[in-house]
Amino acid sequence: MCWCHILDGTMWGMRVLVVTTWFPSRKAPSSGAFVVKDVQAIRAEGVDVRLIHLVNPKFDDGDRQFVYEGIPVIRIPYSPLNPLHAMKAADIIRQYSAGADLVHSMAISSLPATMRVKKPWVHTEHWSGLTNPDTRSSTLNAVMPIVRSVLKKPDFVTAVCEYLAQPIREIRGERAVGIVPCIVPAADEIVEPVSVEEAGELRMVTVGGLIKRKNPMMALDVTEELLRRGVNARMIFVGEGPLREEIEKRASQGTLRGHVTLTGNLNRAGVVESLNDSHVFLGPTNGDNFFVSCAESIAQGRPVVVSDKGGQGEYVRPVAGRVLSDATAQEYADAVQEVVGSASAQQIADSIGDAFHPHSVGRGYREVYESLVGGLV
Repeated sequence: MCWCHILDGTMWGMRVLVVTTWFPSRKAPSSGAFVVKDVQAIRAEGVDVRLIHLVNPKFDDGDRQFVYEGIPVIRIPYSPLNPLHAMKAADIIRQYSAGADLVHSMAISSLPATMRVKKPWVHTEHWSGLTNPDTRSSTLNAVMPIVRSVLKKPDFVTAVCEYLAQPIREIRGERAVGIVPCIVPAADEIVEPVSVEEAGELRMVTVGGLIKRKNPMMALDVTEELLRRGVNARMIFVGEGPLREEIEKRASQGTLRGHVTLTGNLNRAGVVESLNDSHVFLGPTNGDNFFVSCAESIAQGRPVVVSDKGGQGEYVRPVAGRVLSDATAQEYADAVQEVVGSASAQQIADSIGDAFHPHSVGRGYREVYESLVGGLV
């Protein structure tokens, strides 16, 4: 099927076929929100984007050809560890890429299906397993030789931060690696927090999955430490995950009782409201790369106290918070008390600038495309 048959719109500018295993479906509406934002930013730079969604069968809603927020999409059931799935997806990708100037795969699980493309090939990687091997499962450890092999194949690989780019460069040697960061929307309004005294408590918030890698139990340890110091602290978890029951059980006991809130998953408006109602973002993660929720907190004008297991050290300025290495609960608590009220919300938000604005990210990808198609890579 030729390019113009995917959607009956006119062709304009550079034509890019995006291939990704992460994208929303009716069974997983929040999946791949970052891919949607990246694609919209790329389209805003005058690039004609069509997308193939290699959907995990458990998230497949049966839709096969549709338009999502203006993006023409083809959806294919796919498991990256199933050779038959990879072969079938590769045939379809090759067919749809016939009219494209280049192919842009996103997420490491999309690589096996994209390896047979005959077009210039850009790949974008986010996987924290490359930077934090302790967070990988035994299955993922077993397939790392394959991962290393397929990461060498694309003509150009982009990472979301230097922290992630380093291990990718080690794998790819002299082959091109660049950095295009995640999109962090600017705040619609910078809201100064009420004082801890006026609120009657020091409110800490974290945003993300309730999973081991995010280290939510350390956040509870920090809350207990602050309570021991006589600080009326509250820990607010925004997100869902398999550790929710364990967190709820611990939060119902001892000094933590009445000092922990779990909101579940929230839409963007709910996340912004939670950040605005807080005094500090606490992120003792065991493994992230860009750490989007940390950057979003800064953009909203809230200081952050985070671990150094990720690329956040590349953009957290002293005015915006602290980045700690292998910290104890006591050290996290010290940092929380140090940053709360130390700068205005506007000063904190200003520290992040516009480097992560959609226009900056879209332009970054367009420059990669132009260098590749123009033979500069």
